[in-house]
Amino acid sequence: MNKIFLIFGGLLLSTILTYGQANISPAPPQTKAVIITGGTIHVGNGQVINNGYVAFDKGKITAIGEGSAPNANGADIIDATGKQVYPGFICPITTLGLVEIEEGARGTVDDEETGEYNPNARSIVAYNTDSKVIPTVRSNGILLAQPTPSGGVISGESSVVQLDAWNWQDAAYKTDIGIHLTWPVARAQGRRRVAPTPGVQQETPAERAQKAIDAINNLFTEAKAYAQIASPEVKNVRFEAMRGLFDGSKKLFVNADGAKEIVQAVAFAKKLGISAVIVGGGESYLVTDVLKDNNVPVILKETQRLPDRDEDDVYLPYKLPKMLQDAGVLYGLTGIGFWRQRNLPFEAGEAVGYGLTKEQALSMITINNAKILGIDKTTGTLEVGKDANLFISKGDALDMIAIDVTQAFIQGRDINLDNLHKQLYRKFAAKYGLKANL
Repeated sequence: MNKIFLIFGGLLLSTILTYGQANISPAPPQTKAVIITGGTIHVGNGQVINNGYVAFDKGKITAIGEGSAPNANGADIIDATGKQVYPGFICPITTLGLVEIEEGARGTVDDEETGEYNPNARSIVAYNTDSKVIPTVRSNGILLAQPTPSGGVISGESSVVQLDAWNWQDAAYKTDIGIHLTWPVARAQGRRRVAPTPGVQQETPAERAQKAIDAINNLFTEAKAYAQIASPEVKNVRFEAMRGLFDGSKKLFVNADGAKEIVQAVAFAKKLGISAVIVGGGESYLVTDVLKDNNVPVILKETQRLPDRDEDDVYLPYKLPKMLQDAGVLYGLTGIGFWRQRNLPFEAGEAVGYGLTKEQALSMITINNAKILGIDKTTGTLEVGKDANLFISKGDALDMIAIDVTQAFIQGRDINLDNLHKQLYRKFAAKYGLKANL
């Protein structure tokens, strides 16, 4: 019995040591003006300002330009000579703050609800601002994200959060911006096919997909009819959550990779007058005319992956951004996984090797993502009047070797860039007598 307790105690201690970290408190509101001078400023819209300045006060950008900064008595001056200044990166479609340990205990996974149709499930109320993962992604310049529910046919509604907050109410940047739908696939999935059971009649993938599409059509038709009633006598919580789809206050994020499924999803949204966003879009390059004509943007999956089909070009994920850029389709990029979004800037940078310019790759994870999420009026670029969401890096922030974020601001607040990884580095550097530079 004692041995069992010792083993359990050892496992518990190792877990605490692994996932514990010193308290990293959110930054207080900005109290005085800040001016960053002398840096190379990447505006986010393709414009680059050499030897520029950015000034912000009370959380808002007040001035930006080239050369000498305007006089500001009492302002904090940050010399960024030789450094790069960027708008904060934005990561859409992520489980950040919803999943703490991938494939871990149920208590650490809060991105799914039971059942197939849960438009009323709000991811924002499950968002954990104390997640140990959040500080690690901030260190790579990712300052905003879209924690997104998953599972089922309609997984719920998502919000945009800023990544330095005491609780989900503080974190909320724009709440309940969209409903998430997984479009049925009419072909067999995966590289391995399951052999049919002899003597048992089974539905074909196409039949199964059509049945699911019929169910989705029926649900959305009912929801649209419900939305036309201003004050229904009996409230339907699912239809209430979907009401925003029909008045334009919410978007429908549709998970679809195949060209056929993308076309079906676009036609479905158009029929109902819904603003749609395609998530995944593995074959979006085949239907760019449909996407452009219907003004439907695409949030691409991470580039560091294999293509969906064996017969596809192995470099297709890296080439997709350039293909959509050339076709005039609005596109963004997501890191998908709950921790892999820390690689978001590097995956954007890898698209530069396949045709994008560096500023186009930067726009993909700043202003493009902001436009798709409906927050481009307040963030996504460094412009006067927008929130001061920005960071300073010693090197190219799209290069995993050159990036070195020295300071970051969310709504003008100078946030703490420490994290568990840096703490462990310093701990063991001290143990072996090495000089820690983090």
